[in-house]
Amino acid sequence: MTTDLQTSIKNQDLAHQDLSCLYEVTKILAAETDLQKSLNRVVQVLTDMKQMENGTVTIVNPLTRELEIEIACGITTKAQKKGKYKLGEGITGRVVSTGEPVIVPCIGEEPLFLNRTGLRNNEQKKKSSFICVPIKVTFENFEHKMFAQDIAQDIAQDIDEIDDIHSRPDNLSIGALSVDRYYTKDFGPQSEQDLRFLTIVSALIAQAVHRVQVLNREKEALEQENQRLRRELSAKNRLIDIIGNSSRMQEVFEMVHRVADSNATVLLRGESGTGKSLVAKALHHNSQRAAKPFLVVNCSALPENLLESELFGHERGAFTGAEQQKKGRFELAEGGTLFLDEIGEISTTVQIKLLNVIQERCFQRLGGSEIITADIRLVAATNRNLEEAVLEGVFREDLYYRLNVFPVHIPPLRERRTDILLLAEYFLEQYCLENNKQIKRISTTAIDLLIKYHWPGNVRELQNCMERAVLICDSNTISSFHLPPTLQSSDSVRTDSPLSLSGAVESFERELIIDALKHTNGNQTRAAARLETSLRIINYKIHNYGIDPKQFKVRS
Repeated sequence: MTTDLQTSIKNQDLAHQDLSCLYEVTKILAAETDLQKSLNRVVQVLTDMKQMENGTVTIVNPLTRELEIEIACGITTKAQKKGKYKLGEGITGRVVSTGEPVIVPCIGEEPLFLNRTGLRNNEQKKKSSFICVPIKVTFENFEHKMFAQDIAQDIAQDIDEIDDIHSRPDNLSIGALSVDRYYTKDFGPQSEQDLRFLTIVSALIAQAVHRVQVLNREKEALEQENQRLRRELSAKNRLIDIIGNSSRMQEVFEMVHRVADSNATVLLRGESGTGKSLVAKALHHNSQRAAKPFLVVNCSALPENLLESELFGHERGAFTGAEQQKKGRFELAEGGTLFLDEIGEISTTVQIKLLNVIQERCFQRLGGSEIITADIRLVAATNRNLEEAVLEGVFREDLYYRLNVFPVHIPPLRERRTDILLLAEYFLEQYCLENNKQIKRISTTAIDLLIKYHWPGNVRELQNCMERAVLICDSNTISSFHLPPTLQSSDSVRTDSPLSLSGAVESFERELIIDALKHTNGNQTRAAARLETSLRIINYKIHNYGIDPKQFKVRS
């Protein structure tokens, strides 16, 4: 067999081996989503099928602008951490910075070979050759060209040879693939063939790196979009003029948004002062009827004959004193929302007429015969137990079912204690503006009283409480003694006799000391100077009242 034929057969075998290896590499990179796992399997295939030892993939870290080993075959984690290079440093750094491959015939004779990982001993250096090819990304192949340019800009900042990133060709080295080879003879032709083979492998790796980077970028974008939508949803759910972040109020906000755009009758249930009128306004302003009127009728504030006239209107002469025609609230609220507050207080006669309006969506004015259509959204509210009223016969069962289409329960303030401080601060700011006062904060002891109180009057009582506190406060802090006596309960004041002089003095002293410690970062000496007293007295009081100064130290 001639030498040329032997060479031809050998080249065919090598080409077949290369194709088989490339097929395996392609399968790995296409199937595996974890970049590190896929690269690790690739370098293992190079070892098994091509006898290319110490396969290493090095990638540029855009944050540090250093080359870091991503994957290395047969290397410890400690050694891998040592394998960091600046761009242009060593063989690998030069390959990445220039974008050109390098073949080192003998590692031991190459001064630029740094061997930072300590992977090769002196004997191996004498026998081993080193091939390093760049891993390049091509801008025109990127779906996200701007992303590629961002990477290029980061890397280019440390490459002195590049004055303008836009003057560079449309590809950029983001890393390098390197292997060791043991050559016996025919070093030149075989090394050139290996170089071409590794260049193809590096191109496949570049595509895989690009794909993972794009997926990560898209994932990050989706996460940011998800967070943005959550913030928007949270902002949307916080209805205008309604303060509250508690889970109970979030349920109310969700119910309001679900029913806002429908024409269903809504019944707001809850104790007096919970904010039912605010929820009714929110229903209207978040509905398609927002541009139309929102009218309120307090059913408990008017006697039966006046309530009937207020709701349905009357004709001239319908009763004594009816000197001219008057439109009722059902007519005036045309296209909008009619809010009937305290619906449980209306008489049986008005209940019957109201039932007819809800059923037929039309009515007549008092003393009139004209049928008037009622295109309104009806919202009713009550603090009464309507089920008990139905059993007692004071509220019509059929009207109850007509009103109770979509009930929304407004929780009392004692069931949403996390909202108390939010509401208190809101009212504080509101009444400071009204009364031109500069009150900055609510003291710790005052907050304790607010949180512990059971609030039978709910938000309305808290509002009145804060207005009173602002009016009588002459300092920049709302203290516990600015709050009404009803809040000074045995549970909230550290004494058996909350209304005694000694108890009030102790509570006041404790609050002053806590405020002083807050201002002095827990420093007792400075707190004593601030209160114009001695350190001994302050220490005695702190011990007596069970105050821990350490909790007021700000940790940097």
